[in-house]
Amino acid sequence: MLQQADPHASGGHSYGGSVITAAGTDDRVAGLVYIAALAPDETETSQSQQDQFPVTDVFQHIEVADGRIWMLPSGTAYFAGDLPEQEQKLVWATQVTPAPDLFSRNAPGTAWKSKPSWYIVANNDRTVQPELERFAAKRMGATTYEVDSSHVPMLSNPGLVLDVIRAAASGV
Repeated sequence: MLQQADPHASGGHSYGGSVITAAGTDDRVAGLVYIAALAPDETETSQSQQDQFPVTDVFQHIEVADGRIWMLPSGTAYFAGDLPEQEQKLVWATQVTPAPDLFSRNAPGTAWKSKPSWYIVANNDRTVQPELERFAAKRMGATTYEVDSSHVPMLSNPGLVLDVIRAAASGV
């Protein structure tokens, strides 16, 4: 993202929202696109932001092993339940396995306080609370879109996500 020389919009999904919140303070980032994402304030971590809302179903289907957080096969329905079964299996097989302390770390900077933002709320998300998503979008003053989707609207509703990214790109 920061290898681009010209101003651009940067996007983040899920924990990636925390990443663009901090990295987006770079002058080359002109706008932010959040997709069913976390967006902590300067005094919050991703975990403390999630702790303000009820725990979602997916967290009953994870396991910490070998220094990583693993989603069990039974968790795929809570992560990507609106995808066909074969696609759910692919999502599970290619999952990113974060370190357990990742969500309790805080990176400096809160780009959404000073840059235009767009936010896609996944109404049927069972990984990040939709109410957390609405709260984050409202707090940052984002142009907000809602879609009846699981946690992966970029897979279940790619046309909408592409339209939002294009709107952000032309809006910066």
